[in-house]
Amino acid sequence: MRARTLPHSRLGSSRGTPISRRAAALAAVAALGTGLLAGCAKDSGDKSGSSDGGGGGRTTITLGLFGTQGFKEAGLYAEYEKLHPGIRIQENVTERNENYYPALVNHLTTNSGLMDVQAVEVGNIAEVVGTQASKLEDFSKVPGVNRSNWLDWKWQQATAKDGRTVGLGTDIGPMAICYRKDLFQQAGLPTDREAVGKLWAGDWNKLVTAGETYKKKAPGGTYFMDSPGGLLNAVLSSEKDKFYDSSGKVVYKTNPAVRNAFDLTAKAAQEGVVGAQTQFQPAWDQTIANSRFAAVACPPWMLGYLKGKSKPQAAGKWDVAPAPKAGNWGGTFLAVPRNGRHVKEAEAFVAWLTAPAQQARLFSVQGSFPSAPGAYSLPLVTGAKNAMTGDAPIGTIFAEAAKSIPTQVIGPKDGIIQQGLTDNGVILVTQGKSAAEAWRTATRTIDNNLEK
Repeated sequence: MRARTLPHSRLGSSRGTPISRRAAALAAVAALGTGLLAGCAKDSGDKSGSSDGGGGGRTTITLGLFGTQGFKEAGLYAEYEKLHPGIRIQENVTERNENYYPALVNHLTTNSGLMDVQAVEVGNIAEVVGTQASKLEDFSKVPGVNRSNWLDWKWQQATAKDGRTVGLGTDIGPMAICYRKDLFQQAGLPTDREAVGKLWAGDWNKLVTAGETYKKKAPGGTYFMDSPGGLLNAVLSSEKDKFYDSSGKVVYKTNPAVRNAFDLTAKAAQEGVVGAQTQFQPAWDQTIANSRFAAVACPPWMLGYLKGKSKPQAAGKWDVAPAPKAGNWGGTFLAVPRNGRHVKEAEAFVAWLTAPAQQARLFSVQGSFPSAPGAYSLPLVTGAKNAMTGDAPIGTIFAEAAKSIPTQVIGPKDGIIQQGLTDNGVILVTQGKSAAEAWRTATRTIDNNLEK
């Protein structure tokens, strides 16, 4: 996911990757407001909780999280405690995933220091499944857990080759395009979301073409889209094959879909269709505050980030249209370590926390879009509104996008590759480099980092 307090993470560096930044933008999701406008011994079986510090003979279930996951803010802990008077929920939060994840790997490796429940960002799930599955409980065997409650591709992301499913999905990031109706109107583009979607339906090239049209009459000082990294990430999120093949081999340099996405983004940068900023950096935040771009690749959590960084007068000026192709940006899983103190209680809690009703409630308050299709028809989703987009039926729009997301191969180093292509690649085109020069720099940086 996964914006979590800067997003669901910034893997690998202080600048972060597009996948992990979703875990930075999640702090701003809290700005959506209510109604969404957002290591221990093996479980002994002792349910008294007398030795866990919970007080009153209650069992304390501990969670290790990164960023603002939103469970507490949505009132879900309090509700579970009310339903289970003998249970107390306690979360331990690390603000940024690049600090949280290395510690989690160390705890799993040493079988010490683990919480009863541990969050795993989508950018890390492949590595956890591939290297740590034996340390985690298999949810496919947990009573009451039915894989049909989740989107199939979400379930598969946390499933090892031997069939063990080591985490249950919380949220996903179905892709849309958020756009400023006022800026589109001034540039002579349609403002009705259906008409806007038709401008680029089925083809990312058409989105860039719409940007070229926008540029001809663009309001002064504005760009069509916010950044080259945002555009590149959106295009790649919609591709079935990306950085790894099904055998686990790194293929980003030879996959034509990756190079085509890179070249299309470089073209947009050369033509001034996209701004010259890196997402989730202070300078990019200022372009939001000053209304310097008209469109942005937009998973649900991005609305929270926009609200958190915008001036009050921007409220209601945004709308949401379908992306050219369905894609996903972000998402988190909850895992239960096998040597946790309260394994059975933790499994039951995670199963409840990720059920459709709870996922719908999390979306209505925190903006984290459900990975459980059963939530999509619930009133908390269908009736969801956002201050930035007014009466737009955002729950329905994102639900439709979620149904068409392709099943992607997620590799253990997707974050490193993504960051190299954006922060060390297409951004260079805005600084005068050619697309070929930017590609060479990006691939050299990526390969060096993969060898470390």
